[in-house]
Amino acid sequence: MISENQKKPLACWRGKERYNGETVECLTVIFESGGCSWARCRMCSYRHERYQTHSCEELAGHLHAQLGWVRSQFRLDEFSMIKIFTSGSFFDPDEVPPAFRTEVAQAFRGKIVIAESRPEYITAETIESFVSDLDNCTHATPLYCAIGLETTNDPIREKCINKGFTYADFTKATAVAHAAGAGVKAYLLFKPIFLTEAEAIADIRSSLAGLAKYVEMISMNPCTVQKRTELELYWRQGAYRPAYLWSVLSILKDAPVDVTCDPLGGGQKRGPHNCGTCDYEITRGIRDYSLTGDRDLIGALLDMDCPCKNEWEYVLAHEQPYCMPLTR
Repeated sequence: MISENQKKPLACWRGKERYNGETVECLTVIFESGGCSWARCRMCSYRHERYQTHSCEELAGHLHAQLGWVRSQFRLDEFSMIKIFTSGSFFDPDEVPPAFRTEVAQAFRGKIVIAESRPEYITAETIESFVSDLDNCTHATPLYCAIGLETTNDPIREKCINKGFTYADFTKATAVAHAAGAGVKAYLLFKPIFLTEAEAIADIRSSLAGLAKYVEMISMNPCTVQKRTELELYWRQGAYRPAYLWSVLSILKDAPVDVTCDPLGGGQKRGPHNCGTCDYEITRGIRDYSLTGDRDLIGALLDMDCPCKNEWEYVLAHEQPYCMPLTR
């Protein structure tokens, strides 16, 4: 039964995702929740998105109305995969009441669900309960816990991102998730603040090499400059430049594992960009690659001729740590 009380989530859209070598229809939902309990990451503006309430019942009703809107606007039988995001962690009981999680699992029963959470909220009881409500034996792995690990390097995660957990916390959460019948997806952040272009590339390559034994999916997210963040302050002062799209291509071409990438803001000054001439073709190619896994496409894009490639190569060779970026 569809709730008569409906409210549009923060965002909701249909798209496609690559899963087990195939392209599947996917519905992405970003619920307006009680807000991230950590809310201190240097690059994240989602911490400002929260529903102000003093009652768990009111929060549950607010979330229920958003699910009602989703069910009224989309035919769920058209989707194989559902991606769930909130302002922080879907499995945080203070942000998303457990009763609503049960409602979500029942609504999306039989789908592949990818739900984002910090590692401290991935407990055996929580994941086992959600998988039990979600699973109807259609898929071998009905749930994937998505964790914004960002990097396997603890000092970079602490100093450049201020994530508030360690790599050991992450690996412990992956073990809990797997034991409870779920898979794990890791999000990596390419080029957080304070890293040179070359340092950021080296960090991502190191992270990719170390993650394969812990997760089933990896998504690399080039950092974008979101409003009302600490990162934006540095960017406005000329102390931060988003990654070059050339760098994204070079990482994807040589990645030791399968990696997807959706360069949000690609070609824009706040997102990963080159010179403006080659950006559109490269951004489109990266998104096509994420659906096909065709590394020959990445290689062909990396072989393109554009004057800004010389600039990128110069930056890799000469940009120094703890200095202002050489380009904007």
